[in-house]
Amino acid sequence: MSKNFKVAVLSGDGIGPEVMAEALRVLDAVESQFEVGFERTFANVGGIAIDKEGKALPQGTIDTCKAADAILFGSVGGPKWENLPPDEQPERGALLPLRKIFGLYANLRPAIIFPALTGASSLKEAVISGGFNILVVRELTGGIYFSQPKGVEGEGRERVGIDTMRYSVSEIERICHVAFKAAQKRDGRVVSIDKANVLSTSVLWREVVETVAAEYPEIKLSHMYVDNAAMQLVRNPKQFDVILCENMFGDILSDEAAMLTGSLGMLPSASLAEGSFGMYEPSGGSAPDIAGQGLANPIAQILSASMMLRYSFAMVEAADAIDAAVESVLNQGLRTGDIYQGKADEQKVSTREMGDAIVAALGKGKA
Repeated sequence: MSKNFKVAVLSGDGIGPEVMAEALRVLDAVESQFEVGFERTFANVGGIAIDKEGKALPQGTIDTCKAADAILFGSVGGPKWENLPPDEQPERGALLPLRKIFGLYANLRPAIIFPALTGASSLKEAVISGGFNILVVRELTGGIYFSQPKGVEGEGRERVGIDTMRYSVSEIERICHVAFKAAQKRDGRVVSIDKANVLSTSVLWREVVETVAAEYPEIKLSHMYVDNAAMQLVRNPKQFDVILCENMFGDILSDEAAMLTGSLGMLPSASLAEGSFGMYEPSGGSAPDIAGQGLANPIAQILSASMMLRYSFAMVEAADAIDAAVESVLNQGLRTGDIYQGKADEQKVSTREMGDAIVAALGKGKA
């Protein structure tokens, strides 16, 4: 094989292992068709790591991730661990430390409606006819979630809660480059989200975005206040290509954009560090209520693997092939329960059957 990549596989809890199994089968097919090898090392994370190793992110898991070229992440959490102290729960005890340890400063979260699934959206079909493809680029390690000082101070009715929003020029610059480079591979448009009419950080944000944009003259840049952006996403989502956001605005808008698609089971995400390292995971949760029943939609996990090939391994052809295979299967009418609408041309399938169909379509596409 001409290439070999090391992948840390962290399946996690709930439906994580089920959907991860289908993504790994897709990687098996990629190995045979694209002359590449994926050396996979499995490690515990989240609730299962708490149960087996005493904490959500064991040192052994960290070491496994450090030895890898990328992390393929499933999902973590569930009612079983909800009564633990907040910092020890699966989500906060695993995801936030992973972002910090590996410097995962750029979150790429696509919100895609394939044409075959326009009826699954909460929006009128007339608004989204033909589908849409939005990419939210969110700064992930700065802003109000991390800046100091923060906390609760004082006594009685004079107690105050303090959060600080702070951004440096260098932090803004590096997330801008991610957004503009992503736009170069898409439709060439970036909308930068801020609140520059109120916030000083947004004044600086807009200034730096304009400066960086000068390095990408082929990209069309516009600006939008965050409140207007929230409205426009519902009014006319097809107007957007790449949406560039600071941390809190990106957190909110990416969730809004995701839910316009009708199902979190369709949506992947990537969290990128400097260089080529990244962590790739579905946007949805662990869904413990359907775990082990073959009901989960594996497409978000499969598309997360596609993003790993695209952004960490520069395997654009293979990533495109996976994406095309998913679209082909949807066009055939195959649906897991979360996207099944009961139409005459639809067929409800299990997690495994959806994986089978995507692997088969991937093989036909390469042939």
